Formats: sequence, C-alpha cells, structure tokens
Amino acid sequence: MVVTVLLALAGCALVLRAVTAPGKPPQPSAAATSAPAHASETAPDPSTTTHLKPTAAKGASSFGPILQPSPPVALAIPSIGVRTRGIVDLHLDSHGKLEAPTNFDRAGWYADGPTPGEFGPAVIGAHVDSKSGPAVFYRLGSLQKGAAVDVTRKDGSTARFVVDRVARYSKKDFPTAAVYGDTKGRAELRLITCGGAFDRASGHYVDNIVAFAHLTG
Repeated sequence: MVVTVLLALAGCALVLRAVTAPGKPPQPSAAATSAPAHASETAPDPSTTTHLKPTAAKGASSFGPILQPSPPVALAIPSIGVRTRGIVDLHLDSHGKLEAPTNFDRAGWYADGPTPGEFGPAVIGAHVDSKSGPAVFYRLGSLQKGAAVDVTRKDGSTARFVVDRVARYSKKDFPTAAVYGDTKGRAELRLITCGGAFDRASGHYVDNIVAFAHLTG
C-alpha cells in the first residue's frame, strides 16, 4: 500500500512562497486523476505495484525512438525560459515521497527510474519558488502542448521531448500510476513541481503540477 502515497514532489511544498515573487506562479487547470488514453490502458494498479521502474513486456508496442541509458546533466525548455545545468540525483524520502533538490537553482532526476530517453517515464522535479523568488520551475504551469523540452545527457546526446499535456493534481490524490506507470515501450518524460493554492498556515502548496512529454528524437 506504500505506493499509493508515493511520489508527489515532497520538498518544494515546504518552502514559504516568496513575498518578492512576481505574482502567483502560472497554474494549469485542475485535472481529474486519470491518465492519458495510452497510459490508462497500461498503467499498473498502484496498490499492487512493488517497484517503480517499468520493465519491457512481451509484445510491447513501439511508439517512437528509444535511447540507451544515460543520466541527465542539463535541461532546457525554451518556451518558458528554463535552462539549468548540474541536474542532481533524487530518491525517495523516509515517507516514500520524491525528494526535492536542496538547491533551488537546480533540477533533480528520479535516479531510481529510467534515464531520459529510455523506455518508460523519466522524472525530473524542481522547486517552483523559494523565499528569495522564483525557482527553476516557476513557469511550468504555463507550459503548452507541443512545446519542446531538451535534456542533455551524460553521453553527450540531447534527448528532444515534446509536451503532450500539463495538469494540476491535488497532493492528496496524486496519480502515481499515471505519472510513473509503464508506458508500454514509449520513452516519456514527466516534469513535476508544486502548485495550486498556497496554505500559509501549513507552509505547503496543496497541489502538484505535472507536464507529460514523449521522446521525438
């Protein structure tokens, strides 16, 4: 049952939203906790999943290119002004949630999952803001379908992803299976940050923003 509460981005929820931030971070519409059509048919039941990294299934369909494993070292999303290097490894915290980077100017990669370009959902998370102002994913909520996301990898290659959709989910109902489930052979990317209303009493954002993308080359 632990997997049912996994993987909402943990750390960025705990940072007081900066009073100097230029307005509220952009917010996509709230979404029902359901996967895209291709994922909802293949995502595992989170109550029975015992691991997060998908494994190839016999007869899996090919939905596009696949790259050899190589960790990410840089991320660029030109349409929202994101360009960051020095991507750090992230793991699960003691509560079974995905850690957030300790540096607000860095993005982090879920190092126990696929690397960007491998089949399955590679996951990159970053803070939305800090006490001093906007952080790496401050504008993630304004990302549009069709936008390009470039992930530079340790082997020198750049994996180009295209955004399929961006949605906002309550952390209480985070769609673990849709975000981390088996993609049936397609290489995909998830970008995650905090979003929604900011609860000043608790110091938490109440939602997560997730961008879903797939590898094009």
